[in-house]
Amino acid sequence: MLAILKKEINSFFASPIGYLVIAIFLVLNGLFLWLFKGEFNILDYGFSDLSSFFLLAPWILIFLIPAVTMRSFSDEKKQGTLELLLTKPISHLNIVLGKYFGAFILILIALLPTLIYVYTVYQLGNPVGNLDIGSTIGSYFGLLFLIAAYTAIGIFASTLSDNQIVAFIIAVFICFLFYIGFEGISEFTSSNFIDQLGMSNHYKSMSRGIIDTRDILYFLSITIFFLILTKLNINKEAK
Repeated sequence: MLAILKKEINSFFASPIGYLVIAIFLVLNGLFLWLFKGEFNILDYGFSDLSSFFLLAPWILIFLIPAVTMRSFSDEKKQGTLELLLTKPISHLNIVLGKYFGAFILILIALLPTLIYVYTVYQLGNPVGNLDIGSTIGSYFGLLFLIAAYTAIGIFASTLSDNQIVAFIIAVFICFLFYIGFEGISEFTSSNFIDQLGMSNHYKSMSRGIIDTRDILYFLSITIFFLILTKLNINKEAK
């Protein structure tokens, strides 16, 4: 697994992909949070918190993570190297996990510089330090679990086609469905059960600084479910 993980990380940074992903994530967040006028602008908001960032980030990641993961298996299939990879003395699960953690780590690297926002808002508070640390930490935990789920969905989508654009569109659609789609359906049907199936409900719960085991289990279940589906698809390719 480690060999696959290192290969994925190296391939991201051997090409402009890794740098581009990090730059796009930071630039988009920076523009909306600090420059563009609107509901996401922290300076216009007038309160020393990062709620705008944690509202905006999931929407940017819905497109950014599929852009990272779309090549994971689809490119291998298109180049005809997937069959060669599957013949190597490494289990299919380790191949899936290697590619998964490679993409996951890249997104984490993109997320790390946003800690500067925490320091900035902390200093801008009146008085200095007037920041809800508990809510901020909870929100970051929620974002980590959201990234884990998005990445698993993206890796799964990349096994469905040898066309990267198709894999990207499928991943965006599934991520969108799980993040906000179920919430929209629940509002139409007035079903609390359907609302609980969506990521948004659990993410918002963690963003309030409440680390509930039900929310953690939900995200872990979604992540494991799509990783299992990915492995099953890879097993089919090996036959």
